[in-house]
Amino acid sequence: MKRIILSLLFMLASFAVFAQSGRAIYNRYSDAEGVSAVYISPQMFRLIGRIPELNVGDGKVDLTPVIRSLSGLYIISGPMDAIGEEMHRDVLKMAKSGNYELLMEAKDDGQTMKMYSTGTEQTVKGFLLSALDGDECTFICLDGEMPRKEFEELIAAIAKDGEKDE
Repeated sequence: MKRIILSLLFMLASFAVFAQSGRAIYNRYSDAEGVSAVYISPQMFRLIGRIPELNVGDGKVDLTPVIRSLSGLYIISGPMDAIGEEMHRDVLKMAKSGNYELLMEAKDDGQTMKMYSTGTEQTVKGFLLSALDGDECTFICLDGEMPRKEFEELIAAIAKDGEKDE
């Protein structure tokens, strides 16, 4: 009897750990009807990272240093139906159980966006973005070992570039 209980507890613990990763959320929802999904592998990041400079915006934001350090990118977008609501709950569970820190939350007219990161003072090991836009739910997860300084400079440059566009 103890073996059965211990086995069940172990299985539940394994499931809980599995359910709390970007890859697990991607695998769970990427084949759902009406869902758009993108996965970029570590090999693709290594290939992109060989490009000397990969600029976005007006050419002033260089993504290369951060891209070289990524080991996975998962993007899922779909309708805010039962599956979208379940995915959103799983993302929030992942953020809480993975020691993610809320970086930013924005709410406007039924739209909500939250950004989270996890890591140390020197390194960002994960970044999550969860967005609810009325009838659509979006999840973006970056995995890797990004130097925090470079990650923060990238976010600041993108924000600054975005202000110019307004």
